[in-house]
Amino acid sequence: MAKFDLLKFTENKVVNTIVVYVFLPLCILFVGYLLVDSVLQPVRFNKEKEAREQVGIERLKDIRTLQDAFKSTNGKYVSDIDSLVDFYKNGTIVVRMQIGSKDDSLAMAHTKAIKSKLYGWKAPRVNAYLYTLYQDGDKNLVFSIDNKIPVKDTLFHNRPNFEADSLKTIPFSGGQKVEMEAIVKKVSGVNVPLFEARMPYKKLLYGMDNQLRINLDADRRNGNKYEGLQVGSISAPNNNAGNWE
Repeated sequence: MAKFDLLKFTENKVVNTIVVYVFLPLCILFVGYLLVDSVLQPVRFNKEKEAREQVGIERLKDIRTLQDAFKSTNGKYVSDIDSLVDFYKNGTIVVRMQIGSKDDSLAMAHTKAIKSKLYGWKAPRVNAYLYTLYQDGDKNLVFSIDNKIPVKDTLFHNRPNFEADSLKTIPFSGGQKVEMEAIVKKVSGVNVPLFEARMPYKKLLYGMDNQLRINLDADRRNGNKYEGLQVGSISAPNNNAGNWE
């Protein structure tokens, strides 16, 4: 007949007690944490994604504004982001200034009388002469004149923290450049300047959960949507809309 080992029985009981009351609850808590974390992970991902998108959208809007200014001056868009930033720093745009009102009949008659003495002059020269008279004190005139103004004195001047060089890079990407193209495409027999600027999620969401980002890209492709942020299009005119609008 086997002897009862009280010491061994006691040790087993202590071990079982520790397993039941210590390790098992810890395991349950750990599994619960993993379940909660798996639920919250996509939530955190989407929250960070939206925050990064807001920064990227503002940057693409600024690029669109500069592209429109460049086109108004040069008749086409620029394909190189460095050249676009240089245009902001060193370029000029033409701003048409209206002097007087066409509803002012006396001013219109006075202006017409002066123009009648300038027969044979071309419009730019006439308006330049009228502007000289205006600066000399004749305020009873109606005309318009084009002035060249530095781009940096016209655009974004009300944003003291604006940094033109930041437009070159995709935010949160570690310094990778914005992808940009510009072409002139024939649409219905007419040459139409087009451009697009892109920030792929692969770069904009750099450092975030890679599998969730891959899933996001797949969902975008399945919906025939670009996997990232884009403004403008070189495929067809879209009024330079952003794909977030």
